[in-house]
Amino acid sequence: MISSRKIAIAGAGIGGLAAAALLARQGHEVSVYDQFDTPKPIGCGLILQETGLAILAELGLRERAEQLGAPLYQLYGQAVGSGRTVLDVRYDAIRPGLCGVAIQRPVLFDLVYRAAMEAGARIVPSTRILSAQAVSGYLTTGEGKTLGPFDLVVDALGVRSPLSSRSRSPLAYGALWATLPWKEDLGFEKTALAQRYRQARQMAGVMPSGRGSDAAPETLTYFWSIRADAHAAWKQAPLSDWKREATTLWPETAPLLEQLDRHDQLTFAQYDHRTHGPVVNQRLVHLGDSWHAASPQLGQGANMALLDAFALARAMTVHDDLDRQLRHYASMRSGHVRLFQAMSWLFTPVYQSDSTMLAWLRDWLAAPISKVPPGAKLLAAMVSGGMGSPLKKLGLKPGDQSPPRDLSR
Repeated sequence: MISSRKIAIAGAGIGGLAAAALLARQGHEVSVYDQFDTPKPIGCGLILQETGLAILAELGLRERAEQLGAPLYQLYGQAVGSGRTVLDVRYDAIRPGLCGVAIQRPVLFDLVYRAAMEAGARIVPSTRILSAQAVSGYLTTGEGKTLGPFDLVVDALGVRSPLSSRSRSPLAYGALWATLPWKEDLGFEKTALAQRYRQARQMAGVMPSGRGSDAAPETLTYFWSIRADAHAAWKQAPLSDWKREATTLWPETAPLLEQLDRHDQLTFAQYDHRTHGPVVNQRLVHLGDSWHAASPQLGQGANMALLDAFALARAMTVHDDLDRQLRHYASMRSGHVRLFQAMSWLFTPVYQSDSTMLAWLRDWLAAPISKVPPGAKLLAAMVSGGMGSPLKKLGLKPGDQSPPRDLSR
């Protein structure tokens, strides 16, 4: 019989809440601590890949996510000037019917938040976690309180978690994001993420992002690449200056940008790339971006966090010794994490950097490589998150939509 444990999860993000739902369903006493008065997501649209969708199926949330999201069958990018195709990823290169699901981050957050609450997890707001004692399982809050002891502390506080090592050199480029109404006459493909590039210094993208509710209108997410050190100047300059620059890059986006008249309608996201180690330290374990942070170029952030959450819950059923359980968690996820961290490190400068040479190589090599077998399949496997067979290591199959399983059995 597997022992019930007292578990603290620091951070009410997608990964932390998914872990809370899965662990509470197993009968563990789970408390989730979040710094906000009301837990809420940060960010705009994201892509659920088959890896993340498979975990949502285990939570009983896949069908709902697919209803509110928008199917993506292709990721397409074109270089301005030359008109060359520099990104062409088609999910059906892996198997017919495979797709990603573009969804608003608040929608996904609400699904996993409700799942955690219904499973019996205790959500504790207005609690900022500053430190953890890995050996004894105590947490210290920003108000000077000590919480615990806990049998297990899960760090799901994200890339800037005070419980994990921080990046010494954040990535030079971030992005501005906005969620806008979808209009049929805009001319954008409804099942594709489209991007335009000028070298690697400028990038704009448009993707459908589903609906906020059954009755809500469909939306799209617009994003614009920007250097992090240029964001302050961007906020001070007239918005019309940027809109002129953005429409010069991609004239077809002018009707979208007409809906923006304030800087605060766009959310700025800065990215880091680093892997915290070790992932397990006594009673403390890291999950999601607090373990492995990367740029969103490969669209894996939420999916990797969901995989981590399921792996942790699965590991808690394999042994009754906590040390063995956490080592099993690390073994199930470390290979996939290393693989995608390496690929993100390699590919990000090709699409977001000041390098003229990398952009030139991308423009002249990307399209031919994608058309030479097995190039198309490898690109689709990378984007869909399936490279490295992470679901197989968790005992799952892609597209498995069986009812939620009781992992305690």
